[in-house]
Amino acid sequence: MSRATRKGTRSPARHAADSHDLIRVHGARENNLKDVNIEIPKRRLTVFTGVSGSGKSSLVFDTIAAESQRLINETYSAFVQGFMPTLARPDVDVLDGLTTAIIVGQERMGADARSTVGTATDANAMLRILFSRLGKPHIGSPQAFSFNVASMSGAGAVTLERGGNTVKERRSFSVTGGMCPRCEGRGAVNDYDLTALYDDSKSLNEGALTIPGYSMDGWYGRIFRGCGFFDPDKPIHRYTKKELDALLYTEPTKIKVEGVNLTYAGLIPTIQKSMLSKDVDAMQPHIRAFVERAVTFATCPECCGTRLSEPARSSKIKRICIADACAMQISDLAEWVKGLEEPSVAPLLAALQHSLDSFVEIGLGYLSLDRPSGTLSGGEAQRVKMVRHLGSSLTDVSYVFDEPTIGMHPHDIQRMNDLLLQLRDKGNTVLVVEHKPEAIAIADHVVDLGPGAGAAGGEVVFEGTVDGLRESGTLTGRHLDDRATLKKTVRKPNGALEIRGASTHNLQKVDVDIPLAVLVVVTGVAGSGKSSLIHGSVARRDGVVAIDQTPIRGSRRSNPATYTGLLEPIRKAFAKENGVKPALFSANSEGACPNCNGAGVIYTDLAMMAGVATPCGVCEGKRFETSVLEYKFGGRDISEVLAMPVTEALAFSSRSPASRARARAR
Repeated sequence: MSRATRKGTRSPARHAADSHDLIRVHGARENNLKDVNIEIPKRRLTVFTGVSGSGKSSLVFDTIAAESQRLINETYSAFVQGFMPTLARPDVDVLDGLTTAIIVGQERMGADARSTVGTATDANAMLRILFSRLGKPHIGSPQAFSFNVASMSGAGAVTLERGGNTVKERRSFSVTGGMCPRCEGRGAVNDYDLTALYDDSKSLNEGALTIPGYSMDGWYGRIFRGCGFFDPDKPIHRYTKKELDALLYTEPTKIKVEGVNLTYAGLIPTIQKSMLSKDVDAMQPHIRAFVERAVTFATCPECCGTRLSEPARSSKIKRICIADACAMQISDLAEWVKGLEEPSVAPLLAALQHSLDSFVEIGLGYLSLDRPSGTLSGGEAQRVKMVRHLGSSLTDVSYVFDEPTIGMHPHDIQRMNDLLLQLRDKGNTVLVVEHKPEAIAIADHVVDLGPGAGAAGGEVVFEGTVDGLRESGTLTGRHLDDRATLKKTVRKPNGALEIRGASTHNLQKVDVDIPLAVLVVVTGVAGSGKSSLIHGSVARRDGVVAIDQTPIRGSRRSNPATYTGLLEPIRKAFAKENGVKPALFSANSEGACPNCNGAGVIYTDLAMMAGVATPCGVCEGKRFETSVLEYKFGGRDISEVLAMPVTEALAFSSRSPASRARARAR
């Protein structure tokens, strides 16, 4: 058998499109970055290391990912951009070779009480379609199995223009939803302790209401006084049944007070809308304390906590209804779906099977689809988001992860590593901010930032392979192979915190005594019940302070000084030193720059175009009025003190013992 050959042929020249294999960053100055220049290989797994505060997130999230998302947003029309978040261009000279960035962060999922693992992914939607096709008896479309859709019907006359004539016709409509009418799809009903809402011995004008945020000095007082439904000067215990009903249960009603159109709603509907629509764990501490004191929750007696109406629960496939399917452990549900053979829905079954298998593969097979998404830990939430991407057909995408192995058992870190490698092997660029040596070890490329944190960081101190990092002599390289040693002696406990019959989520009547006055670590593989034990049985006890991964919530005026309370002693120290009022040293009060109102920047609304934030030309971003900056403490004005790093402020604040104690604690 002969084979034709061609001699003297040359390999084809590299195509110009193949030369774009790097993400180039030049002159990055976001936050503490110091003119960082770096080239990141595409279609590789790059891990960014360094001490906390060294600039990893500033480079990866605030520069690379932020600019990618901003450029994508600009591809939409100006009208569509008006409905999207406005993103400013990062402080960087050149960003070249960017691809579409998908951020998979650690943010908790869904504060809405109706959000579940199933609704946060496509699994629940596919199950609803499956039951609408195969369920017996047939009850309707997929929305008939949704606990977020209420059943409703109506009829009336409509006026139409037809052939030049005005015609009136009677029309009717009917919507079949799956929402339980008793609990409105929440799975729980609530009752109110009215004594926690108001002091019935007082009138409204005397401050009877004890609900957080309710005051007769503001809009609530104006509405209550002008609604005309009751006498605000009469003690509540003297209200007639009609007046009390109006105070408590009136649905939102339009009223006019002093010529102004306002909306009045009773206390109960207002609390349900403003407080109970959120997950309890996502509430601010004082709101959560009020809700736990004033509201009692119980499983809905009509739907038994399934959130679904009786018709939705009556339709079954192989003696399993959709409520039963959602309550199954996902690994068990995957086996059940695997046993369904119906050619008419074969593509749907294949997609659902892949989604459920992804949960198992990612180490979340122990969850159920009806698990409230607000109860997931930060690590679990991050992996649930990954389920959407594992089966995606997209390639040449940049996936950006924020410490994906945080809080993981060593057994689960290898699983996460395999998933990251899967994403890379599909032709994607994977950027990971990480501290764990086990996760750093799989990197194709490593970027180490430092050498320190804050002002001492912001520089690339190493770039290369993992072996090169180990030999580099940087802080990360020197400690890459460190392993903690066991203590030879341990402190003796002083008493114990008893837990009996704990049954939150997957806990099976756990009895345990947690020793007091010592450091206690709760371990176990992901999903073993650690968070359920602590948050379900310990966190809400008297004298217990819970510190979790919930992000700090605040306005754009909020900063570490206002959040921690450090600003108060600083203001008092300035006031005492200069013999003036403390209010002058607050950017939210009398000392605010009149041009920017203490924001430090001017926000310009460009209607459908993205808004622009520019530094205030009067205060130059310092937020304070010029006359206020003339007052000094230790030779510094208030803006200079607030701009100090905490370590520098600690040394500076020796004149204020209270401030020094708080700065040291921080």
